[in-house]
Amino acid sequence: MPHCNKHMLSFFLTTKCNLCCLYCYNANERNKLTEQSLSFEIAKAGIDWYFANNDCRHIRFYGPGEPTQEFELMRKITHYAKHHINDGKRVTVEIQTNGVFSKEVREWILNNINIAWLSFDGMREIQEYYRPLNPCYTDIFNQKTSTDIIEDNIDWLNSNKTSQNLLIGARVTITEKNVCKQKEMVDYFYDLGIHQIWTDPLFSSVGNLPVCMSSKKSPHIDLNTYVDNYIVAYKYAQKKGVFWGSFLCINFDGESPYHCRSCTPLSAPHITTDGFLSACDMVLTGNEDNHMKCFLFGKWNEFTKSFDLYQDRISALNNRKSTNMKHCLSCPVQLHCGGYCLGETVNETGALDGKNSNICETIRKLYSDIGQNYTYDYLHP
Repeated sequence: MPHCNKHMLSFFLTTKCNLCCLYCYNANERNKLTEQSLSFEIAKAGIDWYFANNDCRHIRFYGPGEPTQEFELMRKITHYAKHHINDGKRVTVEIQTNGVFSKEVREWILNNINIAWLSFDGMREIQEYYRPLNPCYTDIFNQKTSTDIIEDNIDWLNSNKTSQNLLIGARVTITEKNVCKQKEMVDYFYDLGIHQIWTDPLFSSVGNLPVCMSSKKSPHIDLNTYVDNYIVAYKYAQKKGVFWGSFLCINFDGESPYHCRSCTPLSAPHITTDGFLSACDMVLTGNEDNHMKCFLFGKWNEFTKSFDLYQDRISALNNRKSTNMKHCLSCPVQLHCGGYCLGETVNETGALDGKNSNICETIRKLYSDIGQNYTYDYLHP
């Protein structure tokens, strides 16, 4: 099923975070802000609006900080959605979390969450290099490291699951330190009891200018090295009953001219901490007037107590598809790529119809080796 079919309402809960990830793509933006969290009033209105206009009843909690840092707000939103008069009984809940949370939070996750993706980069020496605990939280967690806390939470959740419909998966950022250790990471996650893993190659952080216009060097990994090691790990994982996915392959199990949910914003809106409607996980607040503002397609109106929609931006996003872009028309994987990630494309090139030649070649190489997949059990976070 193409990733654009993952319909849901996402809540960007808070800018607070208990880790200090070296590669965080929104750290610069967050550091300019006074800490802020989504208002419950706006969250409730978002649920009312979304449920009135969509048959989907899937909600999701995400950054720009760590969503469990606003635990009470997350509980209130979940309760409101699950008890909503408009078919709330069908509500399912997903979270992308860094996995560093308390015993109280994990008990609630066990009983209230259906899909928990843990942003987790693998073995201890990798995880603790890139995703160290924020020093402000070391006393709270009794001097434990992020690895200690995550492994303990995963073990507890897996040990206490009975009939709960809860997936515990991992979302791994691939960097120079783990790109050649993908097969090793399959074993690591398997031993932890995690059998659903999505890998994402490191991408450029969002700045004031598109990467092509910035003098700042962007972090990257060698994509040929990533692909060679990914294919080995993917085939090895299959033999162990593990899914080792790649963000570059999210549409290999179906056909669509769209790459992901960003191109269909009304089906998968994200409510930001400051009350905007965003189409993309890379656009987490509405305060920056930069090249990424094309993803902000609405805003909470305090006077009318409703969301004002920007129809021109919605239309532009809906029209961004591989069947409309010249550089995609003759591509053999046109309908298994959809023009690649819209957020990364705009951040890299400054254009909705931009092209990243290296990514194009990489996706074609992956598809020629792996081919069209069986339908994924769980779509990318």
